Amino acid sequence: MKRFIIPGFLAAVFFLAGCTPKPKAKLMSDADVLHQNEYALTQVIIYDVFTPPVASRIYAYTSLASYEAQRYADTKYSSIAAQLHGFGEPPKPEKGLKYNFTLAATKAFFTVARKVTFSVDTLKKFEDRTYAMYKDNLDDSTYARSVAFGEKIGKYILKRASVDDYPQTRGKPKYLGENSPAKWRPTPPDYMDGVEFCWGDMHVLGIDSSKQFSPGPPPAYSEDKNSAFVKQYMEVYHKNKTLTADEKMIATYWDDNPFVVQHNGHLMFADKKITPGGHWIGITTIACKQSKADAVKTAQAYTLTSIGLFDAFVCCWEVKYKYSYARPVTNIDEKVDQYWLPLLQTPPFPEYTAGHSTISASAAVLLTHEFGENFAFQDTSDIHYIGMQRHFDSFIKASDETALSRFYGGIHYLNSSLVGAAQGKQIGNFIWNKLKLTN
Repeated sequence: MKRFIIPGFLAAVFFLAGCTPKPKAKLMSDADVLHQNEYALTQVIIYDVFTPPVASRIYAYTSLASYEAQRYADTKYSSIAAQLHGFGEPPKPEKGLKYNFTLAATKAFFTVARKVTFSVDTLKKFEDRTYAMYKDNLDDSTYARSVAFGEKIGKYILKRASVDDYPQTRGKPKYLGENSPAKWRPTPPDYMDGVEFCWGDMHVLGIDSSKQFSPGPPPAYSEDKNSAFVKQYMEVYHKNKTLTADEKMIATYWDDNPFVVQHNGHLMFADKKITPGGHWIGITTIACKQSKADAVKTAQAYTLTSIGLFDAFVCCWEVKYKYSYARPVTNIDEKVDQYWLPLLQTPPFPEYTAGHSTISASAAVLLTHEFGENFAFQDTSDIHYIGMQRHFDSFIKASDETALSRFYGGIHYLNSSLVGAAQGKQIGNFIWNKLKLTN
């Protein structure tokens, strides 16, 4: 008898264990889901090595898609896309039915992300984990309805993205500059062709046109030692030779070059890290978490920052290729010191104006409107990539430091950095004043 009792008992135990329900996945807070989505996208942007202007486009459309679904969780918020150029009215959820709008926002976000990035397999793995969490915590009809609504929002955003001039310019010829003393040419050490020289033709989102805040021309070419042209590259040359430890740190901190090519003899390899726009998306994450912003305000903050970044890149690139201004390294190597190289690696596109300055000022202005003038924060956005972090007393102080960093790095004239920052602030303020927002 005992021989049969023991196996039977064990079988019963295993049977009951097999019938025990699997523990439900813990549902994350709505805001944390949105942060997690943005972080996952940033990792893909780094891996795929998108140029800074293209990365800004990715952030803009994905963040906007997320917001347009998430905003329905709070009736105080209205559509941002409907106030931008070329979107029209977005889809609406059915009245009287239950939705999880964070799930819908996630679906909208990744519906767009899959079409504007390359590493869709990486995104799918992340999506599947997130969707599984919601499947464990929602009834089937609410889950399916939320996902379907998010997909509608995503397709609505993609319809506008398909005509923004990005797909139409992918077959463009290379830009190699002009063989003229004042004009941009490929720069050492890699002599790459000009990046995204058609970007100034992109259809803007919030501002009226890429030329709306266009600054005047840079100093005209001259060989007169007392001219503004000569003085500006001699200023870069002397500053780069006398940099303090703090100035070197500032230049390195804000480098944000997504693809720095390292040379060691005949060996070449590249370091990947966040783009300039990705850095400000990271700062947006910090501001939202520090202020304990709810999901809708978080979605709005990401959207405003990314729109500001995108429009600023378009405006800046319109100016860059309009003037096709030579980089400091070109003039210094040819007229002062043929062996000179700047502290930072010179990016492969014209000098005037400074892109970092323009996009950072635009983002900083919008974040200031969203979170306040004296919003102090510890910037840890870059800590995983370069092991550095810095404290700032405000977003504007951070962006002002960004402008100086390009001069310290030897890749921009001081004038170009300051003019770019002024243009960026105009862009940010215009976007804020144009949109009807809840704050």
